Amino acid sequence: QTPKKRGDERGSPPPPPPRMTSMLSAFSSWFVNPRRNPLARIHMLTISNRLKNYGLRYDDLYDPYFDLDIKEALGRLPREVVDARHQRLKRAMDLSMKHQYLPDDVRALQTPFKSYLSDMILLQVKKEAAERKALGALPLYERTLP
Repeated sequence: QTPKKRGDERGSPPPPPPRMTSMLSAFSSWFVNPRRNPLARIHMLTISNRLKNYGLRYDDLYDPYFDLDIKEALGRLPREVVDARHQRLKRAMDLSMKHQYLPDDVRALQTPFKSYLSDMILLQVKKEAAERKALGALPLYERTLP
């Protein structure tokens, strides 16, 4: 008989060695950092220009129906911030339907990466959900299919 290798009993490949994992971690952190990777910088500028064309922020693209943590975080935001988000989304849909972009003077004022959601509130909601899961408590909200 041949000796079993790590991971064979489950039918899965063995985990990568620790050095390989650290190399992959270093590569992935370099790959997505726009300050260090020119391709990430180009991607960030492209996304920024597309968001400015419609007057959106990056956080506006999160879907509250896909991730219930986003829905909970939006519920904790002040009403003015949520109303501004809805107004930006409506304006973007209107401009898209008309096949137009924002005027250049308004486009210059846009701040697509000014975060209102992921800074504090979303991290706090995700921490609370992880804590509830670790303690074995029932989730506060569950997805229901219509």
